[in-house]
Amino acid sequence: MPFFITHGDITKVETDAIVNAANTKLSYGGGVCGSIFRAAGVDEMTSACAAFGGCATGSAVITPAFNLPAKYVIHTPGPRWSGSERDKELLTSCYINAMRLATQHKLSSIAFPLISSGIYGCPPDVALSTAVCAIRDYLLHNELSVCLVFYDKAEFMLPKGLKGELSELLRPKEPARLSALRYAERPKPQPWKADSRPVDENAPPPFDDADVCFMMSMPCGVESDMELDNMLMRRAESFSGMLFRLIDARGMSDPDVYKRANIDRRVFSRIRCDPNYCPSKNTALALCVALELDLDRSCDLLRRAGYALSPSNKFDIIVSYFLERGRYDIFEINEALFDRDLSQLGA
Repeated sequence: MPFFITHGDITKVETDAIVNAANTKLSYGGGVCGSIFRAAGVDEMTSACAAFGGCATGSAVITPAFNLPAKYVIHTPGPRWSGSERDKELLTSCYINAMRLATQHKLSSIAFPLISSGIYGCPPDVALSTAVCAIRDYLLHNELSVCLVFYDKAEFMLPKGLKGELSELLRPKEPARLSALRYAERPKPQPWKADSRPVDENAPPPFDDADVCFMMSMPCGVESDMELDNMLMRRAESFSGMLFRLIDARGMSDPDVYKRANIDRRVFSRIRCDPNYCPSKNTALALCVALELDLDRSCDLLRRAGYALSPSNKFDIIVSYFLERGRYDIFEINEALFDRDLSQLGA
């Protein structure tokens, strides 16, 4: 854990393993495959792959990474897309088998390209949804940090309906303007004048003698300190207190929560072990999503960590959009955030 999306050159990603969208002969090819072979060393990678004698579509093999920053390269041939259900099954197998190999070799992180898109013909939206579903299903039962790398941000395709709704939601609003008539009706400010009313010498003082004597005898600051102590004694439930009370009320286990929140087990352990630990805003919001809190309850939990959702912040507006509609798929939320070049929840 966790899963996140990024863009850049996969040959420069420093994960334990990177995935090669290979051909079934495991030979030097074009696209991502060619880039990985060249960066690793064509002769070294060709020799390592030749030992397998090929690889079936949907299967996976592992080799050293040679000159790459990663430790290993996992090679998996995706299907040439015809649109059949079998193609989708094979594409899902590419991701599952690659992640299984990473787990078997006790690796903690892996980076994928978008397999079968490009010259293999899989539509980008289908390739993305298949990848995300396979990764989500695997991470529900396994510990692994997974990264999906797009070489070009333009390759990323958010569903048209969601993209249109978010574009409308994030469109800058025209500021309200005060009409000339209403402005004219406003009272004009009056110049300041000193108070010229005569002083009533018979009026009682603002404090009686007992009050004055008590205040003069009290050390400076004691009264405010007493009030502050009383306020601190009445302070509301902490972030961790409310979080774990909600987890218990929903009958969820710790792994249920941190996997649904897309956060690392070690981060969640710090929150569990330290009642005063304050997570980042992204982590706090990820936990709201994992617990399927509505917008009001999410805002309440966020306040316990010292955060708020702003109506003028793009990140906050997008997350609020999903919370308001009860859409708690954290991967879907992160796709929307990645589309706008914003930080992702949990990751």
